[in-house]
Amino acid sequence: SDDDQQLEAGAGEACGRAVCARQQGAGGRGCAEGDRRSAPEDRAAAGRARFSCRAARHLPSAERRAMIAPEAGLSVSRQCALLEIARSSFYYRPRPVSAEELDLLKRLDRIFTDHPVYGSRRLQVALLREGVLVGRRRVRRLMRKLGLWAVRPKRNTSKRHPGHKVYPYLLRGKTIDQPNQVWAADITYIAMRQGFLYLVAIIDWATRRVLSWRLSNTLTAGFCVEALSEALGRFGKPGIFNTDQGAQFTGDEFTQMLTDHGIEISMDGRGRCHDNIFVERLWWTVKHEWVYLRPAANGIEQKRSLAEFFDWYNLRRPHQALGWRTPDEAYLGEPTAATAQAA
Repeated sequence: SDDDQQLEAGAGEACGRAVCARQQGAGGRGCAEGDRRSAPEDRAAAGRARFSCRAARHLPSAERRAMIAPEAGLSVSRQCALLEIARSSFYYRPRPVSAEELDLLKRLDRIFTDHPVYGSRRLQVALLREGVLVGRRRVRRLMRKLGLWAVRPKRNTSKRHPGHKVYPYLLRGKTIDQPNQVWAADITYIAMRQGFLYLVAIIDWATRRVLSWRLSNTLTAGFCVEALSEALGRFGKPGIFNTDQGAQFTGDEFTQMLTDHGIEISMDGRGRCHDNIFVERLWWTVKHEWVYLRPAANGIEQKRSLAEFFDWYNLRRPHQALGWRTPDEAYLGEPTAATAQAA
């Protein structure tokens, strides 16, 4: 499928073709010779193109690079200038992750999953105790690569976009015991035999049911928006949606979809390690009960494996907190085993 190809080959260029097509329609060098528009039409098209470029400049650089389409008819130099990125950055291809670094990333992820309060210093010490000689600066760099930020009281635990609005935390002191009362989302790192991916999941807070999930090889917002769109389409909508303050969740595309559906937005307080606790517990289960035991060879294999995991988790894994029901049984309102026996 197209999604599978993107997991292996990287971000697609559909957005780039759309931007360049608007430029061509405005009378740029990419226009076909037979395309003749009236002056008002040209001015309107040019205005739309200028608006599109201004909006695109606010996107992260990785998303802007993914929008460039060399075959679209507009030169790469011109596209880079319109999107305000260096032409050299478009042609740059990062070196593949070495086997040594991949092993180090896997170790960091495993230690951090067990000890999410660890910062770079304690992670470095933990690695040294495992016989891995690594400097703290490198540990810090790899933590940024994985999107890991130690959860500590009174400390900033997430890197948010400075231009994005941050919403208040709405769940403090709130009783959450009904399906679709609160949904939550988070992102984690998934290691494979060669390389790694990022996983986003959306869960129902009260029942722990995983409503949707997506894999991506970048930390751009698109895969989070896709997961949200699927959850809304399949399960209706929650009263409140809770996330951390990461740029993927504070961006306009994600928050606008929530507000368009009349959903209240809640965001974890800075440095609050328990504000999204049920998603953090899900990550522990994903990794310790599945991923670490079944390392995938590539993105396509990882996607199939996780699909199997989430089916098992929703349909067959009972939770003590749910009266030994599965998330699916709790979401559908089926009685607990004790209640059924009493009846």
